[in-house]
Amino acid sequence: MGPVTGVVEGFATIIAVIALGWTLARVGLFDLTAQQMLSKLAFFVASPALMVTVLSEADVAQVFSSNLVATVASVVVVVAVYAVLARFVFRQGLADTVVGALSSSYVNAGNLGLPIAAYVLGDAALVAPALLLQMLLMQPLALTVLDSAVAESRLSWWQVLSRPVRNPLTIGSIIGVLLSITSTPLPRVVHDPLALVGGMAVPGMLIAYGISLRLGPRPGAGDRPAHLWTIVSLKMVVQPLVAYAVARFALGLEGPELLAVTVIAALPTAQNIFVIASRYGRAVVLARDAIFASTLLSVPAVALITALLT
Repeated sequence: MGPVTGVVEGFATIIAVIALGWTLARVGLFDLTAQQMLSKLAFFVASPALMVTVLSEADVAQVFSSNLVATVASVVVVVAVYAVLARFVFRQGLADTVVGALSSSYVNAGNLGLPIAAYVLGDAALVAPALLLQMLLMQPLALTVLDSAVAESRLSWWQVLSRPVRNPLTIGSIIGVLLSITSTPLPRVVHDPLALVGGMAVPGMLIAYGISLRLGPRPGAGDRPAHLWTIVSLKMVVQPLVAYAVARFALGLEGPELLAVTVIAALPTAQNIFVIASRYGRAVVLARDAIFASTLLSVPAVALITALLT
């Protein structure tokens, strides 16, 4: 199997499950209530279980590799640029800014990054730095800010500090990393049920997303198309370019390592950003459309990067 073929097959799998959700809504089997239920199931139950099983088996030492430096740099630059635009151009509130920033920088490292890393890069572990960065830092921080932004009353400092460890996704991630660091295997009686429940996370997200595409506003029909395409440009152009530049010229990476950093940065916005937006009721359509557009554009983008760097 060639690298470009692996890219196409990885994306085809994701699109097929999204299309299933769209079809189920089209024939009237699922409605928006079902979409909300699937999103909550993925957020509160399936995704935490998935994080425990996936991170407990990951090589946490990968997070300290040079790949992480380039990945962090690309995220910081994109988030900083978006935050400035959100404040002075789009005039957004804090919660909407967080969702927009995630849509601009949070890559689909799980259900798309893992197969792409395996098929295109030849090693699924290469996606670990991005996955752990997002699960252990970006997501807990974003959810804490969102919790504070939508709270009906001002949160105390203790409530703010304790929010990350009370979020189910963060708890699942922390447990998984602790198991990995201590090389503690889960007993089969614990691992198998968690793996079974965690298996619902990715298809649940994708089906819920497909339902939203069918029953929600038409993709790209939001209030400000320029806002959407700013996010997509940051995600699909700026982020991979910054990752490449830092990896190539600052860190001196070449060959497979340079390809891995650049390809992972060019992955589309993750579906769980839609789940997070739905959970907090902020910028839901914007997040959905950013995922839709970046997923379509990521196919030629990743194929082009692969062709140029191999």
